[in-house]
Amino acid sequence: MTKLAIFDCDGTLVDSQANICMAMEHAFEEAGLTPPMRHETRRVVGLSLVESMRMLLPEAADDLHHDLADKYRAAFWALRSNGLVDELLYDGIAALLSSLDESGWMLGVATGKSDRGLMRCLDHHALRSLFVTLQTADRHPSKPHPSMVYQALAEAGADAANAVVIGDTVYDIHMGRAAGTRTVGVNWGYHSVADLREAGADYIAESMDELKVYLENFA
Repeated sequence: MTKLAIFDCDGTLVDSQANICMAMEHAFEEAGLTPPMRHETRRVVGLSLVESMRMLLPEAADDLHHDLADKYRAAFWALRSNGLVDELLYDGIAALLSSLDESGWMLGVATGKSDRGLMRCLDHHALRSLFVTLQTADRHPSKPHPSMVYQALAEAGADAANAVVIGDTVYDIHMGRAAGTRTVGVNWGYHSVADLREAGADYIAESMDELKVYLENFA
């Protein structure tokens, strides 16, 4: 039986909210707009950039959504080039991933990041070699569409019944449920435990140890 664990990145593997909020503020200011409050930005983490802008400015024209997405990308990479981006791994994630890999799990990522952003993040933390499938917003519709999960299952040779999507937002939970996998919400990210439960998460991990135990007993 091939078991596949598909992790979200921002808010699940790494804590990047400060970077995301700063880049969003710069993008809106560059466009001459009032930036969203940080709690509003955190609510759209996990979506593709254009879909994030649609959520933040639902009445705006689509051209503006795309323009803001471009400005966000430019702002994020300007922050990175100035040494201001630091996507810290959550405590215990590296050990958990290594343990899962050693015990025979296949590992994947499904993220709203770009290919470039994900590769840079994983390479920075020397984690890329642990993953057999990497799915990003560059090649798929935004979460909660299940496209990323379907492709991850195909690349890993796993069935949905033997896979689990792990994430911190309702978009991750809805995506996994739509693809027919089990779903785990983690409480160290950007959406509340109450929201994750309401979205239908099969399990809520209140700590890294709880997530490890859940996956060790996955059958």
